[in-house]
Amino acid sequence: MRLVTACGPAASGKTSVLLHTIAALKASGFNVGVVKFDCLGTSDDEAYRRRGIPVQVGLAGGLCPDHYFGANITECIEWGRETGLDFLFSESAGLCNRCSPHIRGQYALCVIDNLMGADAPKKIGPMLKTATTVLITKGDIVSQAEREVYAFQVRMVNPRCEILPVNGITGQGCDALARLLQEKAEPLEDDAELRFPMPAALCSYCLGETRLEQGLRFGNHRGIVIR
Repeated sequence: MRLVTACGPAASGKTSVLLHTIAALKASGFNVGVVKFDCLGTSDDEAYRRRGIPVQVGLAGGLCPDHYFGANITECIEWGRETGLDFLFSESAGLCNRCSPHIRGQYALCVIDNLMGADAPKKIGPMLKTATTVLITKGDIVSQAEREVYAFQVRMVNPRCEILPVNGITGQGCDALARLLQEKAEPLEDDAELRFPMPAALCSYCLGETRLEQGLRFGNHRGIVIR
């Protein structure tokens, strides 16, 4: 089985792109499933089920969704193997630009859109910097010049990645992505590990504190320098 992690900011088009890509893989005879990680709720699993795609949902609740991913992905991998999947897609909640739910040796997708602004790739962090392929959506809404500038900014952040324009509505580019996955995605090894460490998190607010007084803070926190 091959595991493909798909992450990116909310509303960038991850689910729509995956639906088209999975359809192309299924048309080629592959068994494909999805694990959807989110925070408080999601209806994306219904879209997968309507298309006959096996899906599991993990809701992090009050936890960081990407830390929750790290603590639960091995159980999802076991489910994928027991289900007889050829490809298992893990779709992240897309909330934290610092986290990176990509796994070393496995194909990693980052989905971003042209409407985020030309400087957005600089702000996204490891989930873009360590991605195998960066998928850029909503290119039909901006000019050719804007698309080229945006792709250049992505290239500056991640010189090694493949950049693929895709359209989550029409599915344009998703057949090419499916071919890339068939050709380049590697089988999952048993000793999986993250490509990049998660940020340290344990502090008073992680443990439920709501008060903002300075003297009540403990754990891992960092103070701002007021100039």
